[in-house]
Amino acid sequence: TSPFAWLRTRFYYLLIRLYFDQEFSVEEFTRGAKQAFSVVSKLLSQRKLDLLEELVSAEVLQVLKEKISLLPDSHRDALAADIDAIMYTTEGDVRIYYDDDGIKFVSILMCFWYLNGANLPDEVPGGAKVFQIVFGDESTKEKKHLLTANYEFQREFTEGAKPDWTITRIEHPRLLE
Repeated sequence: TSPFAWLRTRFYYLLIRLYFDQEFSVEEFTRGAKQAFSVVSKLLSQRKLDLLEELVSAEVLQVLKEKISLLPDSHRDALAADIDAIMYTTEGDVRIYYDDDGIKFVSILMCFWYLNGANLPDEVPGGAKVFQIVFGDESTKEKKHLLTANYEFQREFTEGAKPDWTITRIEHPRLLE
C-alpha cells in the first residue's frame, strides 16, 4: 500500500469514529471481516447460497448464483478460505457517502491473500500464472495455491438503521469471473 493510500484510509477511519461510530476499531473490523470472508467463501464453495442472504446484498447474491453454477469443481473448491489459511489482509479503499435521501453509508474494501489446496492448473485462462507453495519434502509434498479475494463491506449509519455490515462486492480473481 502506498503511503498516500495508507494516510487516506486512516483519515477516513478517523472520520468514521468522529461522525458515525465512536467505538469503531480498525482491528475489530478487520477481525470480523476475516471471519466473514472465511464463512462466506466456504458457503460459496459448498453452493449454500441460501445461507448468504443475511450477509450478502441481494444484487451480489443474484450474480453469484449465476456464476457459481458455471464453475468447475476445482475453481469452486478454491473459493474456500479457512481463517487460519489467510496469510495477509489489508484495506483496499474506504468510502463515506450520502445518497439523495440523506442516508449515510460507509464502504470498506478488504483484500485477502489465502492458501488453498484445491487442484488448480498451473495456469488459468488468459495465461496468468497461479502462485504455488510446496510444503514438506519429496515424500510428503503438499502443494497449495496463494489466491486473492476482494470483499467490500458496507454499513448504513443513518439513525435507526441496523448496525450490520453487508458484503456488497465479492471478487475472486481468476476463479470467479
